[in-house]
Amino acid sequence: MSLTQILFLVFSAVIIGAALMVVLSRRIMRAALWLVLALFGVALIFALLDASFFAVVQVLVYVGAIATLLIFAVMLTRGVMDDSKAQLNRGWPFALLACLAFFGGLVWMLSQWDQFNSVAPALPQDAYDLTLFGLALSS
Repeated sequence: MSLTQILFLVFSAVIIGAALMVVLSRRIMRAALWLVLALFGVALIFALLDASFFAVVQVLVYVGAIATLLIFAVMLTRGVMDDSKAQLNRGWPFALLACLAFFGGLVWMLSQWDQFNSVAPALPQDAYDLTLFGLALSS
């Protein structure tokens, strides 16, 4: 495996772990901070794939703006919300079963797809030029 593939797997594991912690955190402030980590991990994946424009937009818009607004909203409304009680969703076994069924169906569908294991052709170096991207969008 190349270094790029190893970094991709590490970043993906961090994103999945942070996303799980967003859902599983009992305190909303910690969930917001885990969300910041997950969004920043997505920006690292964009940077790893040489999509620098999207990496910068991800950091500025999502990590910088939306997550900051979410954290300030949580901090300003902390007195209104009582998060000291344990929140329990009584339907979690059904939700877990539905998620596992959906994930199993997704894995089955991808395994039936013939082109799933094919390798994409290498792009020429000028494919990463944002000028060509802008011209393609304007036409």
